[in-house]
Amino acid sequence: MRLENIIIPKLKENTSKNCYWWDGKWYTRENLLSLVSNCENVLRNAGFSRGQKLVVMLRNSPLIPALSLAVWKLGGIFCPLNEKAGLESLTGTLDLIQPFAVIAEHDIPEIAKEWPFITCSLDSVSLPSFTGKSQTPESDSLAVIFATSGTTGLPKAVPLTHGNLRSNCEATLAMIPSITSADTFLTVLPNFHSFGYTVTTIMPLTIGGKIAIAPSFLPPAVTIRAITEAKIDVMFVVPAIISFLLMSVEKGKMPAEPLSRIRVICTGGDKLNPNNHKQALKLLGRDIMEGYGLTETSPVICVNHDCETQKIGSIGPVLPGYEYKLKTREGENTTDKEGVLWVKGPCVTPGYLHAPEITAERFDAEGFLNTGDYVRLETHDGEEYVYILDRVTDIIIVGGFNVYPQEVEKVLAEHPAVHQAVVVGMPHDINGQIPKAYIMLEDGAKIDEREIIKYAKEHLAHFKVPRRVEFVTEFPLSGTGKILRRVLRDMAAGK
Repeated sequence: MRLENIIIPKLKENTSKNCYWWDGKWYTRENLLSLVSNCENVLRNAGFSRGQKLVVMLRNSPLIPALSLAVWKLGGIFCPLNEKAGLESLTGTLDLIQPFAVIAEHDIPEIAKEWPFITCSLDSVSLPSFTGKSQTPESDSLAVIFATSGTTGLPKAVPLTHGNLRSNCEATLAMIPSITSADTFLTVLPNFHSFGYTVTTIMPLTIGGKIAIAPSFLPPAVTIRAITEAKIDVMFVVPAIISFLLMSVEKGKMPAEPLSRIRVICTGGDKLNPNNHKQALKLLGRDIMEGYGLTETSPVICVNHDCETQKIGSIGPVLPGYEYKLKTREGENTTDKEGVLWVKGPCVTPGYLHAPEITAERFDAEGFLNTGDYVRLETHDGEEYVYILDRVTDIIIVGGFNVYPQEVEKVLAEHPAVHQAVVVGMPHDINGQIPKAYIMLEDGAKIDEREIIKYAKEHLAHFKVPRRVEFVTEFPLSGTGKILRRVLRDMAAGK
């Protein structure tokens, strides 16, 4: 069943019931239905039709669920992008997706020259009229397309079907039985992140739950206000947000009560600092659960059931509906309890958009997806729990966001003073990791750390910018001449 055929009937059951909190005020289901209707009419008049793709570069607001539902009612695909991803990344992704139109919060002249471009305030209760540009349609089974960078820095896109998202919502709810339709969910993670979009926006709406919407986590005062005023029951966030909130409580900048009344607090997107469990129990009188997922899996793969049965350090059991197996790093099946996790099931993307070669690299002959994570399996209370031991790739996880080193290195190497750059992750108390750049300069070039960071800020999204820069005259090399990133990571960690 398509998502709009699940969500719209829920909204029509009791139209006067509160649906979403926004900027200090509750709005009803009727308010959302009205916004959906407006968006649908404007899109239809613009020429939007089945299989077309609408790119949306807006922070969280009521427009995100409204545009999603409007697009789906017309048989189209919703494509959320990060406006701050950098012009090179955005243009590459748009060329790949080929959108009908782009809706953004701010003018981007370079994009407006190439695509129908509409600016829209987050507070808008109606879309301005426009005319789109029809493209070759995709399958109308697709619900959303998420964009990400490949390990080479080239854009790639992950299409997810209505069945993918629906299955993931249902399986996640089945794993956490304490969540009910009476709950209010915090919607603060960015919608261009599959964790934020699926789990904190779409999933609550599929069961008739309420959402409290904050445009973004920064400034944190807006999030704290949403937590306090909307009386949140369920909060899915990345560990960096948990660390900040607990620190705010500890330093007296935020009262503990709004957080301590939240019944379900679950993190994903990165490994949770074990100290956060102790902090939460001490400051809030309740613990935090941990889960795990990928964009390619809609996104949740594993999650603990509750704080009472969870195993600290584990991301929980695999969701129902998934098949999973372990392989060696070389891709051979193994019966060991440690290995690279591969998964298959109704939540998994059918393949990368217009990229059969990438799809072939990530899927095996049986249709299992390589998660890229090296894990250990342990049986507790009759269930198999998953523990992440290491990341097979060199991806850096900054506050739950993926940073691909080669993408950052490519940008840094374009600076005239830089001969070569290598970027690795270094530990960080709040964000989990931050990028550190090791740079070899051109002969005779002179530049300092501050200038490199300033240059990176002008060309990259903020979370991709190296926070530390070290200049070197050579890189550690293997016998075959390959740069030993492991050695650089150890150096960055002070080992």
